[in-house]
Amino acid sequence: MEPIRNFNQLTAHLQTLKKRKRVAVVCANDENTEYAIARALEEGIAEFLMIGDSTVLEKYPALKKYPEFISVIHVEDSDEAAREAVRIVREGGADILMKGIINTDNLLHAILDKEKGLLPKGKVLTHLAVMQIPTYDKLLFFSDAAVIPRPTLQQRIEMIWYAINTCRHFGIEQPRISLIHCTEKVSAKFPHSLDYVNIVELAEAGEFGNVIIDGPLDVKTSCERTSGNIKGIVSPINGEADVLIFPNIESGNAFYKAVSLFSHADMAGLLQGPVCPVVLPSRSDSGLSKYYSLAMACLTSN
Repeated sequence: MEPIRNFNQLTAHLQTLKKRKRVAVVCANDENTEYAIARALEEGIAEFLMIGDSTVLEKYPALKKYPEFISVIHVEDSDEAAREAVRIVREGGADILMKGIINTDNLLHAILDKEKGLLPKGKVLTHLAVMQIPTYDKLLFFSDAAVIPRPTLQQRIEMIWYAINTCRHFGIEQPRISLIHCTEKVSAKFPHSLDYVNIVELAEAGEFGNVIIDGPLDVKTSCERTSGNIKGIVSPINGEADVLIFPNIESGNAFYKAVSLFSHADMAGLLQGPVCPVVLPSRSDSGLSKYYSLAMACLTSN
């Protein structure tokens, strides 16, 4: 499989599979979620189980256009709708869970329920995003911009494993993973930089398989070879990072929002750790971003 380098290639690849993934959507009561659903139906990559207020959902044109690929379960209460969607996924009725207009905390409460949720015991819940930047020649993945405030060493290792597995689905056989810091120097003042040393040693010992991991590096050095050359930095990343692992949620989230705003980057993102991909967009995300997140989920769903 050739690496998928942009979102158009992602959709094209999914269409060649000729299989619609089953998506349970919680409270799809907004235009942007409707756009994502309608486009996925048109592209032939998904079918939907809509869980929410049927008096709202049945007004959507997409439901009338593709009735054979849409089912509606009427549930007026959003918390109950979240629990019902999680139950359906647990019982094998859907491959993907998608958030509509429901508070993230409310949906996470259902996902994280210890008895009836979707996160297996011992798994780490985190967020992996991918962006298409006009000035970068391939997709760029990054974590964590939404869930873990300050990852521990073990959480970082799990984040890296999730990123590696996702890259494999995108046809990236040897992902280049950069451990992000404000400088290339290791310092006890920044404990995460000490974690980076441990992670690089694990990678060099073959713990992660066919992957290149280096750090600490800054974002510019990770993604632009010229910057590394000017600074005299020798790194196997060589300015061609596929994945950026951020030190904390503040830096990851600031990067996410700054690049999307000022570089007009297209975005997608999923929760990692649950038994199925979870599309958990911000309520303010565009319809296109929600569609790309849905497409990413269709690609990575088993």
